[in-house]
Amino acid sequence: MPHLGTTELIIILVIVMLIFGAGKLSSIGGALGKGIKEFRQATREIEGASEDVKEATDEVNKETA
Repeated sequence: MPHLGTTELIIILVIVMLIFGAGKLSSIGGALGKGIKEFRQATREIEGASEDVKEATDEVNKETA
C-alpha cells in the first residue's frame, strides 16, 4: 500500500473542506473521534471477556483432570 505524503494529505483535506465546508469539518472530526473511542472501548471489553472465558476453561480443565 503506498504511503501518503504531505502533498496528498493537503489535497485530500482541501477536497473534504470543499465537500463538507469548514463548519462541518469540526463536527465530523468530533464524531469520528467518538467512534474511535467507542471502538477501542468495545475492543477492550471483548479482550476482557476472552480472558474470562480462558480462565473459566482452565478451571474446568483442572477440575476434570
